[in-house]
This record gives sequence, structure tokens and C-alpha cells, in this order.
Amino acid sequence: MIPNILSIAGSDPSGGAGVQADLKTFAALGGYGMAVITALTAQNTNGVTGVMDVPEDFVKQQLETIFEDIHVDAVKIGMLSNAAIIKVVANILKKYTAPNIVLDPVMVATSGDSLISADAVDAMKQYLVPLADVLTPNIPEAEKLSRKAVLDMEEAAKGLLSLGCGAVYLKGGHLKGAQATDILAKNDGALRKYESDRIDTPNTHGTGCTLSSAIAAYLGHGLPLEDACAKAKDYLTKAIAQSDDLEVGCGHGPVNHGAQ
Repeated sequence: MIPNILSIAGSDPSGGAGVQADLKTFAALGGYGMAVITALTAQNTNGVTGVMDVPEDFVKQQLETIFEDIHVDAVKIGMLSNAAIIKVVANILKKYTAPNIVLDPVMVATSGDSLISADAVDAMKQYLVPLADVLTPNIPEAEKLSRKAVLDMEEAAKGLLSLGCGAVYLKGGHLKGAQATDILAKNDGALRKYESDRIDTPNTHGTGCTLSSAIAAYLGHGLPLEDACAKAKDYLTKAIAQSDDLEVGCGHGPVNHGAQ
């Protein structure tokens, strides 16, 4: 069976991140992709030059239209730039008891541009994080959510569980070293480390979107969370390793979602 995977995120017209990256990932991993747009961005590989939020009432209408008609096997949540949209998304996911929710707390683009308002961080922690089966922050996002510096990845991942999510997949891409190390912490006390060789490339645009989408796709296929995370990391590592096959822009280029 081909699972139906829903992305709730912003649009990246350059195609490397946001719903465009999500849909490419879903297709590459054998899923049927759907997308509810929460924001329009003007961005390329050099940065974000503009953001226009979709009105929360229309976000709600998009979501209800999907859930009233289509069985959803997993949900990936990306850019939700204000508190009103976050509340709408949380209410709809609860109303329809959406399964396999992967929350990527998108706050800053690879270029360093902010993608979320200050009040949205608190709203995300209050309304959305407790609904997530797995939260997938990078180091800066983890520090914003916990209001603490990440000094130890395992302790930081376990600490974020107190926000109410089912599991935390903490990404270590911002750290230095020959290995790119991620940590999965679950509410049952289980910890798992995922490691891969760090790839020296500037082409990291959309890595967070791609990883969380891959986890959602594999969960939609029915894999246990630990296995979904392992396969998602393998997919992302290949996508980064083969990113030089693309010729897109002159800044932080995208990963290669069609990597084999």
C-alpha cells in the first residue's frame, strides 16, 4: 500500500526546502504526498527576502478539506510562522486524531534568516509539541525550545521530552567533528545514537525538512520509529553526498532528493 503523507509547511520557490522538499522526499520514498501551505516565502540559495503568511482561516480550510476526504497515514509539520496558525493546526490535528505526527520546529533557515515570530515559539511549545510523536530540532532550535545551551546532546534530547512529545530526534549537524551524530530519546527511557560521516559541502539547504519528511514517510509505511529514523538518516546522507550532481544557485545549494 502506498501511504498518504501530509506536509503542513511553507513554500520554498527555489525547491530545496519547505513543501517542495517534502513532496520530493515523499515521492522518492514511495509515498503519496499532499501539502497544506502555511506561508509563501521569497527565497533562494542565498537567503530569504520575504515571507507572507497564509491567513489562519484558509490554513484551517485546507486542512479540513484534506482530512474530510483522504485517509492520512503520517503528518510532517514544518514552518508555522505565527501563533494563530499554530493553534489552528493543533486543533485540526486533535479533531481528526492525526497519526504519526513529525514536528520539525522550523525557526531559522540555513541562510540564517528567521522564519518564526517570538510568540510562535511559546505557542508551539504549548499547543503543538504535546501532539508530536517525534520532535526533530537541530541544536539552535533545541536551545530556543529549552532556553538552555546544548552542552550534552543526550541530556538535551531527554530534557526536551518534558515538553510532552512522544520522542525527540535531536540533530547534531551544527556541531563539529568527522561524524554527524543525532540522538533519539523516547519517553520509555530508550536512547539511540545515529552516526554518519560528515560530508564537506555547502549544499545543506533543506536538510532539516528532508530528514523530518523522510521520517514521516517511513512511519507512514509502518516502520517503528527507531527504524524510520535510521532509514531517514541514511536517505539524507545519500542526498547530501550526491548534492554536487545538482547545479542550483550560488549559495547553500539543495540536497539531491533523487539520490540513489
